[in-house]
Amino acid sequence: MPTVKERALSRDFFARDVVKVARALIGTTLLVDGVGGMIVETEAYHASDPASHSFRGPTRRNASMFGPPGHAYVYRSYGLHWCLNFVCAPVSGVLIRALEPRIGLGSMADRRGVADLHRLCAGPGRLCQALAIDRTLDGHALDQPPFELLQAEAAVPISAGPRIGITRAIETPWRFCLAGSRFLSRPA
Repeated sequence: MPTVKERALSRDFFARDVVKVARALIGTTLLVDGVGGMIVETEAYHASDPASHSFRGPTRRNASMFGPPGHAYVYRSYGLHWCLNFVCAPVSGVLIRALEPRIGLGSMADRRGVADLHRLCAGPGRLCQALAIDRTLDGHALDQPPFELLQAEAAVPISAGPRIGITRAIETPWRFCLAGSRFLSRPA
C-alpha cells in the first residue's frame, strides 16, 4: 500500500486538460490544515468557456487563474461565500463543489455552526467555511501546507451532467459527482 507521501498529488497532476482533472479529482482526499475529506463533486471551467472566470482575460480578482497549474484560485461568490478552485492548464480551473467530511468533523461543525454531517461541505461556500478557506489562500500551491491532496485509494463510480449555479454555457456536462453520494450540493 502506498504511503501518504506517495499518494500526494503533485502540481503536474493539474498541468493538463481541466475536464480530465475535474473527473480525476472525484474520490481524492482534500485536507486543509489536516481537516477535510473525500472530494465528491467538481465542475470544470476551461479558458474558452464563457462561464469561466478566465474567459474575459486577467483581472485582479482572477489573477491566480493565469498563474501556474497546481495552485488555488479562491474568490468570493455573490459577495457572500468563498469558493475554491484548482488551477489547471491552460488558464482553466476546477471548482470544488462538495466533500464527504471525514477528518476534523468537530472543527468543521464549529466553523459551520451545524452538526448535520451532510450539510458540512455540501456546496462550495459551505466547504470553504468548514475548511476555513478564504482569500488568504488564493494563489497558494496545492502541494504545500496547509493543503494536502491525496490520490483516491481505489477507483470510484462517477456521474457527469450539466453544471449548476451558472447562467452561461449551462448545458455543458462538466459537473462530476461520486455516483450515489449523499454529500453532493444537489442531487446528480
